[in-house]
Amino acid sequence: MERVTSLEDLPLRTNLHGLTPYGAPQLHVPVALNVNENTHPIPEAVARDILAGLAEAIRTVNRYPDREFTALREALARYLGEGLTAENIWAANGSNEVLQQVLQAFGGPGRSLLGFAPTYSMYSILASGTDTTWIAGARDADYELSPATAVSEITRTKPDIVFLCSPNNPTGTPLSLETIAAAYDATDGIVVVDEAYAEFAPVGTPSALTLLPGRERLLVSRTMSKAFAFAGARVGYLAADPAVTDALRLVRLPYHLSALTQAAANAALAHSVEMLAMVDDIRGQRDRLVVELAGLGYTPHRSWSNFVLFGGVADPHETFEALLAEGILIRDVGIAHHLRVTAGTEQETTLFLDAIARRGRSGGSGQIAPAQAE
Repeated sequence: MERVTSLEDLPLRTNLHGLTPYGAPQLHVPVALNVNENTHPIPEAVARDILAGLAEAIRTVNRYPDREFTALREALARYLGEGLTAENIWAANGSNEVLQQVLQAFGGPGRSLLGFAPTYSMYSILASGTDTTWIAGARDADYELSPATAVSEITRTKPDIVFLCSPNNPTGTPLSLETIAAAYDATDGIVVVDEAYAEFAPVGTPSALTLLPGRERLLVSRTMSKAFAFAGARVGYLAADPAVTDALRLVRLPYHLSALTQAAANAALAHSVEMLAMVDDIRGQRDRLVVELAGLGYTPHRSWSNFVLFGGVADPHETFEALLAEGILIRDVGIAHHLRVTAGTEQETTLFLDAIARRGRSGGSGQIAPAQAE
C-alpha cells in the first residue's frame, strides 16, 4: 500500500516530536564489530541441548507460558549467587525491556531520570517513551565517574531515578563500588546499575550485586546478550529487593516471556561454564585492541567491556566508510574524533587492525589516519 502519511500527520505525543528511533546499522558484512555482540558461536553441545529444550517446549505452546517464569528466575539466581533467590530476580525480553519496565513503574510524567553522558543511547529513548524527563549529567576527565561527581550531579538535579552504566557504554569505563554506594546514599530515588558487560571485567572484580543487602532501592540489571552470546534470544534480567519485582509485575504485559524464550534461556544457563568459556578470549582480543591501536597512534580508552572506544581519529565518518568498503563494520557513536570497535574473534580483530593500519599507511584517497592530539 502506498504510504500517504508521515509522523507529522499523526497525533503523536508532544514529547516524541522530532525524535528518531534507535538504529545501529544492520548491514551484511564479513566482519561486523559495531553493536558489541559476542561474535563467538554457541558451542555445538550447548546448541543441541537448547534445541532439545525448545523441542520439548513447543509441545505445549497451545497453552500460555509460566507467567512467573519460575524456573528461569531460579536458574538466574543460581548463576548470580550472592545469596540471591528467585524472589530477587526479574527478567524480560532483553535488558532494554527490563529498564523500560523500571521506568514504567518508577518514572513517568513529572519524574526524572539522570544518566551520565556519554552513556548508553537507549536510556534517553526509554525516558521519552515513558514520558520521563531525561537529564544528562557530567562525567570527569576520560569519561570516569568519581563518587564526588556522581553525588554533585545528583544533588544538583534531584532525579527520581539514576542509571549508572557499569562498565559504561560507549566508553567501556569501569565504575567503582564506592561511586555506586555514594550515588545511592545521595538520593531517595531508585538507582539502577546496568551491568550488561559485567562478565568482561577482570576476574575477581566485585559486582554491584554485593551492594544489594540493605539497599532496597538499588537494582542491578544484566543481560544474556553479551557474555552468553544470546543477543538473538532477547533475555535480560535484574536483581533487587523482592518489593521491586512486585512493582514490576504491575507494569509487565501478561505472559511477557514466551515458553520458547524461557526454555532456551534455561538450557543456556545449565551450561554457563561452557557459555562463558569464550569470555577470556574476548578479553584478550579487547586488550590486544587497546595495545595495537595505541601503537598505531590512536588513543584507546581503558575498557572493562567487550569493546574499545578510541580517539585520535581525524575524520570518523571517512574512517568508518573506508573500513566499511573493506567489509568491516564498526561504530561511529557521535563523539568527536572517536570510533568504537567490538572485540571479535582473533581473526576478526586481525582483519580490523590490519585494515586500519594499512589505510593509515597508504596516504591515498580515503586514508585513515590519526588526528592531531586533542
